[in-house]
Order: sequence, then structure tokens, then C-alpha cells
Amino acid sequence: MGETLSANTALAATAADVKTAAERLRGRAVLTPLLDYPLLSARLGFRLLVKAETLQLTGSFKFRGATNRLLAAKAADPALRAVVAFSSGNHAQGVAAAAQMLGLKATIVMPSDAPAIKVANTRGFGAEVVLYERHAEDREAIARAIAEKDKALIVPPYDDPFIIAGQGTVGLEICAQAAALGVTPEFVLAPCSGGGLVGGVALAIKDQHPQAKIYAAEPAGFDDLRRSLEAGTRLGNAPGKPSICDALMAEKPGALTFPIHQQLLAGSKVVSDDQVLDAMNFALRHLKLVVEPGGAAALAAVLAMRGELAGKNVVVICSGGNADPEMIKRAADRADPLV
Repeated sequence: MGETLSANTALAATAADVKTAAERLRGRAVLTPLLDYPLLSARLGFRLLVKAETLQLTGSFKFRGATNRLLAAKAADPALRAVVAFSSGNHAQGVAAAAQMLGLKATIVMPSDAPAIKVANTRGFGAEVVLYERHAEDREAIARAIAEKDKALIVPPYDDPFIIAGQGTVGLEICAQAAALGVTPEFVLAPCSGGGLVGGVALAIKDQHPQAKIYAAEPAGFDDLRRSLEAGTRLGNAPGKPSICDALMAEKPGALTFPIHQQLLAGSKVVSDDQVLDAMNFALRHLKLVVEPGGAAALAAVLAMRGELAGKNVVVICSGGNADPEMIKRAADRADPLV
């Protein structure tokens, strides 16, 4: 059990912070497309728009928050030379790439069972990778020790105002791109682990579209946000549960992200591994996108909600595409979920 947080608690980040982050990221982060699929939408019975963060630098939205955090930190302390982060992979790559861009030393603490492609890519951006046992060691304690030794800045994966604001630039782009299509977003869904992405997106979208319903999507066994929203307090997940969504395995909602969720989210949808694999298959067949399991959670939720979305304008964030070939094949071998 965590502390009870009032829905009136002052938020760690605001829509104005998201706009400031967008200015920092201009020319650095990719303005990813909001893809429109008219024929597919006709089959589904609702307007489907897909924000393809799979095409972001490093293959996920995490580059946005990491870069915003490091740019702000470097501006505040020009003497900054090193950073350290802990991540199962996408935040790791985002921090490594941002650090390389700014000439900073990066050390990333990653679980030994992280997908090989994420470990390789993190090292490819010049970072030193320190592996740990997910269920036996404390990654934050390891990171703190490294930070003390290297006099490095710790860059958390989600519970930081600059991280939240950086991830929120996804939502700011959705607003502008949907307007260009003449579409008002009615339902917006994003995958959720610690909640930086869905929280930041909610800040941006609810600022311009107060009536929009924003949902998180979580894997079964890691539905801490759903239970926390129902209870009004931060609740954790039981340890040791399996999930193919390696990117969505935070222990509980963030202390800074949860008040945002309480104020702005309509709820959280929970999806099974089978539904996630079907969503990955759907993305390959019909969206022509490679989406990793965690990145496909929101799409899985939308496919499961199909009956209640009839006639609506629905935006799905596919948040990452860093899947190992074996996982892609596992998804591709499944039957078409639309048949």
C-alpha cells in the first residue's frame, strides 16, 4: 500500500511544460506520423488513427523524455558529464542515445532477461550496460551506487517532471495531426508501465480536448494502475508474474505520475498475452508496422473494446517496436484477428 493521493494534488508537470519540451526537442526527436487507415476503419466500425512511435529514434517514445531531461539538466549544469539509468530496454536506449548526442557518459542498469536487441542497441549508442537479476537485486540501489561513484545524474524512467513532459509531446503532436485531418480525438489509448507516457499525453490532449477519454493499457498481472485508480491509492503488483510485455512491468504507478492519472484518465484496460500477440499480428498484417509486445498493449485494448467504440474517433499509440525476431515470428504465425 502506498500513500493516498488526492485528485486535487498539484501536478508534477503541466500542459505548458509539454509545450516547452516540444521546443527543446524540435529538430532532435522525430515527428512521428499519425497514420490513417480508411479501409480498415470501415471494417472496424470506428475511425482508427495510429501514432507510430515505433518510428521514433531508438524505436520508442522513450527518446523524447530522456532527451528533454538531459537537455534541461545540461542547461542547468553545464559541467554535467555522466548519467545513469535503469531500464528493461526502451528507456535504456533513449538515455543512451540522448547522452551520446550531448557527449555524456551513460551507464545503464538492465535486467539480465531484457530482450537481446534492446541490450545490443543500448551498447550500440555507446553506453556501458550493467546487468542485474530482475527478481533478486535492486536496480535502483545499483544505479545509486554508480551515480555516486561517477558523480552522475540519475535519469528515472518515468517519475520525473521533465520525463513526463517529454513523453507528453506525443500527445501534442496527436492534437496537431488530428486537426490537420479534420478529426477530433474522442478516445486515446497508450500503453502504461510507470505511467509517464499516458500521463504526459493526457496533459497535452485534455488541454485541447477536455471531453476526450484517455485510457491506459496494462498487461494482465501488471494492472497496478487499474487497481490503484479504483482504490484511490498506489498499489503494487505481486512479484514474479510472467508477461511478454517486458516494457510494462513497473512495480506500481509513479508517485508523480499517479496524481495525473487520477485527474485526467478515464481508466485503464487490461490485456492478456494472447491479446497482445493478436495485436502484434494485426499491426503486421493491417498497419504494416512492427510493434513490440509492450508497444502493442493499447492496440490490443482497442481491439478488445471494438464493440463500445462504434462511430468514434480512436487514437492508438503504438509506443515501441523493439521486438526480438523470435517474438515477431510468434506473433506473425497467429491467425488474422480480424477474420
